[in-house]
Amino acid sequence: MQAVSEGRYERRRTALAMVAPGTALRDGLERIVRGNTGALVVVGCDPVVQAICSGGFELDTEFSATRLRELAKMDGAIVLDRVASRILRAAVQLVPDPQLPTQESGTRHRTAERVARQTGLPVITVSKSMRTIAVFTSDQRYVLEDSAALLARTHTELDTLERYRRRLDDVSRVLTALEIEDRATATDIALVAQQLEMVTRVTDQIVGYLVELGTDAGLLRLQLDELTTGIRRQRELLLRDYEPDAPGSAGQSAASGPADRLAGLGADALADLPAVAAAMGLSGPTDPATQVSPRGYRVLGQIPRLPPEVSDRLVEQFGGLQKLLSASAQDLRQVPGMDPALAATIRNGLSRIAEAALFDRYP
Repeated sequence: MQAVSEGRYERRRTALAMVAPGTALRDGLERIVRGNTGALVVVGCDPVVQAICSGGFELDTEFSATRLRELAKMDGAIVLDRVASRILRAAVQLVPDPQLPTQESGTRHRTAERVARQTGLPVITVSKSMRTIAVFTSDQRYVLEDSAALLARTHTELDTLERYRRRLDDVSRVLTALEIEDRATATDIALVAQQLEMVTRVTDQIVGYLVELGTDAGLLRLQLDELTTGIRRQRELLLRDYEPDAPGSAGQSAASGPADRLAGLGADALADLPAVAAAMGLSGPTDPATQVSPRGYRVLGQIPRLPPEVSDRLVEQFGGLQKLLSASAQDLRQVPGMDPALAATIRNGLSRIAEAALFDRYP
């Protein structure tokens, strides 16, 4: 189910990117709105589309905003290629399967929804009476918003993301200190996983807004990148640290199961730390205060420029964070492929991380 949901979301995002401000297609659609004309546009032409097309005439000419505007003055649909670079047909009557369900009332919008369902291609409508642009993708309908409203919403979401990121950094530092002391519990771990998931969800929402904003996004993409630096890596290392089964190698998606379960949690379940712990596979102990020992991926990940394959060999050799922390440089050199300089770097890095974490917790 999660893969299906992501597929739908990606299709909608791709369609919105085609009609984002700054694109020729969006320019043509806005010209239609300003001209107080309606339109029905299919983006893509395959055998299914050809089978439901009746009448009209073939053009196969280069796309331009002005041409789209002029062709929209005629009755019938306009068919573009998949990248909206050419106008293939115009004044076409679309005859989709009438048995397909639709929630729309107007003829143009009912046709658009059915065509999108039947073909899987984006279908765009311009409402003459409402002066709105709607994008239909499979079983989804999205009405384009004014850029000013989207910008205001994006700024609000970025403020929310900044608060979530500060909270994530705080609970992550606490978890690191607890891991150093070997006192981390399922609740402590679930709290960090919860904050990571919240940051991820807000980030996905903002990315969708930025896609729709197109050239109007300005420097907001840079701000988003700054706020989300390292999030994906933190999530991966946390899940590998506490995954119940033995972790896979660096080239395998060892945390795919817990990651999918966390992504599938509803808003209420995500707010419930025991539910988050269960999604991570930490539901074995009945007492949420039961201590859970990490493998050490998170802490090793804080050592600058340490290759992931070295981390894998260290965890495999020592089996857990506590043994890593107590290992000397000589012990570390026993790991296959470890040279003396790298062993000393790792030993010093672990010591600095432990000292910094404990200093933050007990200033």
